[in-house]
Amino acid sequence: MVAVENVSESTDPFTPEARHIVVVSGGLGDPSQSAMLAKRLATATTDALSESGVVPEVEVIELRLLATDISNALIAHNNSPALQKAIDQVMEADGVIAVSPTFKASYSGLFKSFWDLVDEDEFAGTPVLLGATGGTARHSLVIDQAMRPLFAYLKALVAPMSVFAASDDWGLVEGGSESTRTAPIQHRISQAGEAFANLLEGRPARPRKKQETETGELEVIPFEQLLHG
Repeated sequence: MVAVENVSESTDPFTPEARHIVVVSGGLGDPSQSAMLAKRLATATTDALSESGVVPEVEVIELRLLATDISNALIAHNNSPALQKAIDQVMEADGVIAVSPTFKASYSGLFKSFWDLVDEDEFAGTPVLLGATGGTARHSLVIDQAMRPLFAYLKALVAPMSVFAASDDWGLVEGGSESTRTAPIQHRISQAGEAFANLLEGRPARPRKKQETETGELEVIPFEQLLHG
């Protein structure tokens, strides 16, 4: 699923500046903890940007929907239009939020395969906020031991603050309301989003192409609608 929030252009000098954020979710399920963490990190970042008068533009890439295209690209060295669009969005982003589930103490194969298709020279200098999910807290070092080296190789500007979420962090009480166990992870998400927003504000926005529909008009989907599917 790829959606755009608040995508607009204007020559009005009083129009607030914008930042284009691409969210790359490596979750395999629907729903998935990785997708949930990715969208909450995006919400925290966009909230912080909006408070500073910056218009957030958000696109979400769910890698599970591109799994076949990614596999074919690695074998045949030919990107499908959908995969190429996702790669182009990453290349044009002012910032990327990248989240992967933890498999065997590392990121998923699907997550790695997508980034194998990204040119590190073109991606160089892009700010990245990292997140990961796992069954237990014993996987919490996956970001520092696996993900940071990957994005260092891609020459990304990796945000110092990242978020790991274990299954217990999403604890619920009877009746479906969030328990006090959820408060710490939400606090970490808010802190990481605010810090990432500050990083994006301190850098100039990249020029990007308009995302148009078949009618030639910009497709605009409210971020709240995006979060709720």
